[in-house]
Amino acid sequence: MLKGALSRLFGKRRARPEEQDGAAERVRLPLPPALSATLGYDAVGVPAQYGFRLMSHLPRAGCVFADADRWWWIVPSGSDLDLDWPEQASYAAGAYVPAGRPRLIHTPESCTPYTPPIPLYLMVCQVTGVAPSWGPSGRPRAVPAP
Repeated sequence: MLKGALSRLFGKRRARPEEQDGAAERVRLPLPPALSATLGYDAVGVPAQYGFRLMSHLPRAGCVFADADRWWWIVPSGSDLDLDWPEQASYAAGAYVPAGRPRLIHTPESCTPYTPPIPLYLMVCQVTGVAPSWGPSGRPRAVPAP
């Protein structure tokens, strides 16, 4: 409290961490309370022009948010590991997205908020005209023999 008062007195203002990295202009997509996100959650954004096409071709869609520019698909945390999402897609760790006021437009029938990331990835690649690409994470895939 004293430090804050002194800072105001002397005109010094330190930026809060969320202001330093631009997160002040971001919002976290809120999941419906009835859905369990035990795996944590991230979001994959695609241009709005692809939204209906993706929705109609995915075998199962979880929570989907939309604003005028992008549709955001909820995926389990870490769904960006070893996947090279196309440039047109935006991957938002923790589902912190630009504050364009996206609203929930689709709620799944199941108890989980997730869209399966691999089918979503393949569909995003298809609609954007990009060949799917899996990159190694740098970790060994198997334990080496002695």
